[in-house]
This record gives sequence, structure tokens and C-alpha cells, in this order.
Amino acid sequence: MQAYWKRSQRKLAPWLFLAPGLAMFALYVIIPIFQSMAISFYDWDGLGEKIWIGTANYVELIDDDAFYTSLKNNVIWLVLYLLAVPAGLMIAIFLNQTVWGIRAYKSLFFFPFVISQVVVGLMFSWFYAPNFGLFYKLIETVTGDGVAILADERFVTYGIIVAGLWPQIAYVMILYLTGLNNVAPDQVEAARLDGAKGWRMLWYVILPQLRPATFIAVVVTVIGALRSFDLVSIMTNGGPYGSSRVLSFYMYEQALSEYGYRMGYGAAIAVVLFAIMMVFISGFIWKMWRDETER
Repeated sequence: MQAYWKRSQRKLAPWLFLAPGLAMFALYVIIPIFQSMAISFYDWDGLGEKIWIGTANYVELIDDDAFYTSLKNNVIWLVLYLLAVPAGLMIAIFLNQTVWGIRAYKSLFFFPFVISQVVVGLMFSWFYAPNFGLFYKLIETVTGDGVAILADERFVTYGIIVAGLWPQIAYVMILYLTGLNNVAPDQVEAARLDGAKGWRMLWYVILPQLRPATFIAVVVTVIGALRSFDLVSIMTNGGPYGSSRVLSFYMYEQALSEYGYRMGYGAAIAVVLFAIMMVFISGFIWKMWRDETER
């Protein structure tokens, strides 16, 4: 045994270090994914006996208007939430400069990242509040008539997305600031000698070196857009009239709230949400792998 360990030590040592993390990942991520898939084929209230119903939960989703509302809102979240990536990049480039007061600027832009999502939701709820909210007062001053964003089916989803973008941009900014610290200065100097500056410098020199940071920023932003449960729950609880629901909130509403206790139906919604996430994330991973192999 000792002789085998000496021969294989360099091969086995990395796996021994990874083993605890892999075990936790399997226990808390992989196994629950397959359990959710299995539960989605049952009618179950979470306590009593499971009743096998096959694909009935998925068939019910096809005729569920609330599901389509949630899916549409998730698409809106996904499209608008990706604005956090270019916005975070621009702020990171600005904060990477050597200017007077840059530490104060960094603190101000970093501040939203350390605030709890619950606090962010409450702050923006007061910001949008009718009669006394700052946004309501500004609109009332400009147009003569205020708008109750969180009580209007036309605007509620966009109002929540703006609240979510505030900390998400700060998170992306931090990722890009870390990436900018790893940009090769010799390549930047060589590009300057060749006359590159401004957008050409950014596009041909800086951005190619920020691909790993961009990949992580896009993935976490997509995941954040598709789960987006906490702000919806805090700011509107899915209202008004269910118009601000997203898939993660609708899953909770069906499976765990007093309106549902339908674990099988909630699991079916979770499987659909997981499939959408995997499509986007797999696409990003494949593109990054293809770009690396073409170098």
C-alpha cells in the first residue's frame, strides 16, 4: 500500500483535496436536482403519500396562464439584467484610473454589493411608494401626476429589475476590477506605441484579456436574473394580481406557500427553470471552450 501511494501520490493528492468539496457539491446540489426531477412526476403535499401521476404536472403547465406570466417576466429579467455586464465594465474602467478621490468613488460603487437583498428591496419599495416616495414625487413634479410603480401591472416588473440591477452592477464591477488588475501592462504599452487608444484599445487589447471575468459576470448575472426570488417576494409578493411573478417565486408559491403545498407541481416548475439555466450556461461554457481551443 505504501509503495502504491509513493507511485501515485502526485495523481491522488489533488483528488484527496477535492474530495470534501465534491462530496458537499454532490450532497447539496447534484442529489437534490435529481430528487426534484423525481418529485415532479408525483402529486405530493410534502407530508402525505406520494401519488404517481407521470407527466401530468408538465401537461398542466402548458395550460397555466400564471406559468406563462412568470416565464415572460423571467425573459424580461434576463434581457434587462444583462445590462449589468457593460455597466459594470464601464464603472470598473473608470475606477481603475488614478484620479483624485478614487477611493471614495470605489466605496460608493462598492456599497450596494454589501447590502442585503432584503434591505435593497425595502429601500426601493420606499423609493417607489405612492404619496411620499422620492421617485413618485419626482414624477409628480415633472408630469403633475405620480405613478405607483409597484401597484401598476405595466411597470412593476421593470421597477423590481431596476432594484436588482443596483447591487448586480456593483458585483460585476468587482469582477472586472479584479480582471483589470491582471491585464498585461506590456501589451497595453505596445498597443499605445502602435497608436491604439480609446475604443480600439478597449476592444482589441483590454477586452480579450477580460474574457474569464466576462464569462463569470455573464453566468452569475444570468443565474441572478432567472432566480430573482427575493426582491419579488419582498417588494410585491408577486402582485399586483400575480403580474410580477417569476418562475422561482411561482415555484415557491405552488410548493411551499399556504396557496399551494403542491410539491410535485412546484418541482416541475423548478425543473423547467433549471433547464432554462442549463441552456444558457452550457452555451456560454461551450463558447468559451471554443474560443480557448481556437487560440
